[in-house]
Amino acid sequence: MAGSDRLADELELRNLVARIAQTADSGTVAEYVALFTEDAAWSMPDNPAAGLPASEKRGIGEIEAGVHERRASGLQGPGSNTKHVVTTIAIDVRGPDNALGHTYWMFFRDTTGQPTVLNMGEYRDEFRRTPEGWRLARRTIVMG
Repeated sequence: MAGSDRLADELELRNLVARIAQTADSGTVAEYVALFTEDAAWSMPDNPAAGLPASEKRGIGEIEAGVHERRASGLQGPGSNTKHVVTTIAIDVRGPDNALGHTYWMFFRDTTGQPTVLNMGEYRDEFRRTPEGWRLARRTIVMG
């Protein structure tokens, strides 16, 4: 893969990580799930700070249902005054159609008052190129 193609892919993947965080906070559910592959997997361990048990979602339908649950509880999404902040992003483009990502994240609540970090951790991501562009194929969330 040519160097300039690899750099373009890395930039697109970094933007994808950012768009996932932004749409989790303020986008529509349809905008959010459009950033995943149809067969995506999403895994999170117990999250006591947010009051969430461990969760394993497989396929776009389960991921979408999880978003609806978190939004209905007021944990995230428009009007929740929460923000996902992603930082320290490392992308490894492995080939023309697959890549890995390792990102540190922080999750803030009360962002319109006195923001506090609810929790933080790492995203360990697998990406796949689709006809629509790069999409998230697997996200493993690590707390701490």
